[in-house]
Amino acid sequence: MPHSGFLQNALLFQPACLNRDKLRRRIEGRTILVTGASSGIGEQLVRLLADFDVHIVAVARREERLQAIREDVGAGPARVSVFQADLRDPDQLASLIGFLQGLPDGLDVFVSNAGHSIRRSIADSLDRFHDFSRTMGINYFAPVRLVLSLAPALARRRGHIVSVSTVSALLPPVPQWAAYLASKTAFDVWFRSAAPELNGMGISTSTVYLPLVRTPMIEPTTAYRHWPALSPEYAARVIARSLYAGKRAYKPWWLAFARPVAPLAARHAFSRHP
Repeated sequence: MPHSGFLQNALLFQPACLNRDKLRRRIEGRTILVTGASSGIGEQLVRLLADFDVHIVAVARREERLQAIREDVGAGPARVSVFQADLRDPDQLASLIGFLQGLPDGLDVFVSNAGHSIRRSIADSLDRFHDFSRTMGINYFAPVRLVLSLAPALARRRGHIVSVSTVSALLPPVPQWAAYLASKTAFDVWFRSAAPELNGMGISTSTVYLPLVRTPMIEPTTAYRHWPALSPEYAARVIARSLYAGKRAYKPWWLAFARPVAPLAARHAFSRHP
């Protein structure tokens, strides 16, 4: 008999079919920025795109991981540039922006993938305001500043911005996730508000609303070990497909059905697991 987790994943997550010919026609010769590229979804997206004739700018805090990934994909047709930066640091973010604005071939695609998740009760957060400022820094302020700074270059190239978001931004909020949900929802609302104006500048926009993805970011939450989750490879294929599909948003098919029960399910899960 198949494992119950396998059956759950097969039902909840339909195959992420990727038309590589369409993707190739869309991205070949382009320069693609991927933030949060040293592990998880970002790493798998870099590895997927490295099979094509593109210039990938991979950004993350851990330069050694970025260098290792670049060495692993070095035999492919892509050219990979790495840039170490903590996007919460204004000076490091400014350095990245200067580097990107100085690219001789310009910038065509920005995949805003970097993010930070945190689960902590309000009672345990009373003396930890920095949890909220840091989470807003990476999940909201950094991508806003990048979009504002890169929009002129993207407009000249009729580029594309992909926001890697979470289904939680579209579901009722749940306890213990105030810092994370507020920051992710803030950028989601900002990006949806800005999208018509960006589109008017000639920039395409897409948001990928992902469910739980089994990455290092979720490991501290033991409750998630029992929940169905996407693989990072699957998530990378969904993001890559958004580069040519022409859709404003990707959402799991079951999202509408999940809205009424999500808060109850989350309260039950997190009341039983640390």
